[in-house]
Amino acid sequence: MSSAGPSRAANAPPGGSDVHAVTSVGAEILSLWRLAWPILVGQLASVGLSATAVMMAGNASAQDLAGVSLGASIWLISNVTLIGLMLSVNPVIAHHVGAGALDRVPQVVRQGLWKALAVGLVAAGLNWAVIPVFDRLALQPAVQELAADFVRISSAGLPAFAAYRVLYGYSASLNQTRPMMVVALAALGLHVALSALLVHGLGGLPRLGGLGCAWAVLASTWFSLAALLVWIARAPAYRATWPFARFEWPDGPVLAMLLRLGLPIGVTYFAETSAFGLIALLLARFGAVEVGAHQIALNAASVTFMLPMSVGLAMLTRIGHSLGAGRPAEARFRAWVGIGMALTLSATAALGMALGSRQIAGLYTHDAAVTTLAARLLLLAAVFQLSDGLQVAASSALRGYKVTRAPMVIHLASFWGLSLPLGCALGLAPVWLPLAPDQPMGAPGFWIGLVVALTFAALSLTALLRRVARSRLPRPASTHSS
Repeated sequence: MSSAGPSRAANAPPGGSDVHAVTSVGAEILSLWRLAWPILVGQLASVGLSATAVMMAGNASAQDLAGVSLGASIWLISNVTLIGLMLSVNPVIAHHVGAGALDRVPQVVRQGLWKALAVGLVAAGLNWAVIPVFDRLALQPAVQELAADFVRISSAGLPAFAAYRVLYGYSASLNQTRPMMVVALAALGLHVALSALLVHGLGGLPRLGGLGCAWAVLASTWFSLAALLVWIARAPAYRATWPFARFEWPDGPVLAMLLRLGLPIGVTYFAETSAFGLIALLLARFGAVEVGAHQIALNAASVTFMLPMSVGLAMLTRIGHSLGAGRPAEARFRAWVGIGMALTLSATAALGMALGSRQIAGLYTHDAAVTTLAARLLLLAAVFQLSDGLQVAASSALRGYKVTRAPMVIHLASFWGLSLPLGCALGLAPVWLPLAPDQPMGAPGFWIGLVVALTFAALSLTALLRRVARSRLPRPASTHSS
């Protein structure tokens, strides 16, 4: 008998026995939901930071909306790319937890934080380097200045955000998802309060307009890191894997492993998010209405995207636990149950978005032209909800298997090979494309390109997951004696 059993029992992951066998679809759905719902609330609160900034700016003026929308596009691309780069921590720790190797977890966290410091500083520098692009977009001077200042201020929070995502992955892989929910809600409350005070000049403070949103984003980002650190230091669930018992300099091999695993995920996230952000820049020539409507639809779609994404993050943890424990059949079962759950949530979101498109747009602005166009874009967003849910669930499952390079290629082909070229053909109608419409479609043309790209990504990633999950199953024993 192997001695691994007692060792794993002694080192059971904090928070329960979620790594043990699942006997029914219903039990797995319940286990997934226990992990996913605090992640969902936390993710919605995080998206609420961007949504609140856009809402506050939109109610200030159309120029504030356009400036914050452009600045927030750069900020969002950086944040989402950092999430992908830091996501390498999740499957590594989940595999260690599933294998009962809790003594290996602290080093992963410490090295992940060194990685976060480096990539956070690089991301901040790159954001500053992008600012001159605004000079070439023929923007109104006030819009251009606001967008540039938003990027400058919010970039100071990128190292903190990267470190927060390391601690986020550490906590989630230990089945501790409630802290991220509480911290994210508190950060959202802080952001809303600061935005209201600074944007509108309440409480005797100067009226900063859209620029107040940037300061609120910066403050809430650093608050999130500090609050999660305090939680981890005080909660008993982290004592067996406490990562700050000693100081550790950067370790080349461990950092290289985390970078090899995280870089393709970061590129994957960048491919998708940069496509959305680049659309905002390409639409700048059409004026504040097109940019504002695009940003409203993007914010709303980002909120509904959190439903399948939260399930995906829970799937990553549970699949990693199963594979670390040497149970590939259980990992495959968990993957397909999670995909079914993600699709169900996405279908519900699509129905609500289609039926309430104009009402949703009206939450962001009182400008009639922006509301009308945003409602049209939200109908297209409703169309791609199922594809978006399927692709994020399949991607998350593949990360649980530590498969990241092939999904990166698929996402690059989807968004940079399909979405942007098709969007330019329909939205900008360049004369050298024979299939381009007679008149530019503007934002709707780009969103049609997104529908096509997400559908391609969903089908390709699902096929890849099927092949990977099957390849990890043990080969049937030969019927012939050797």
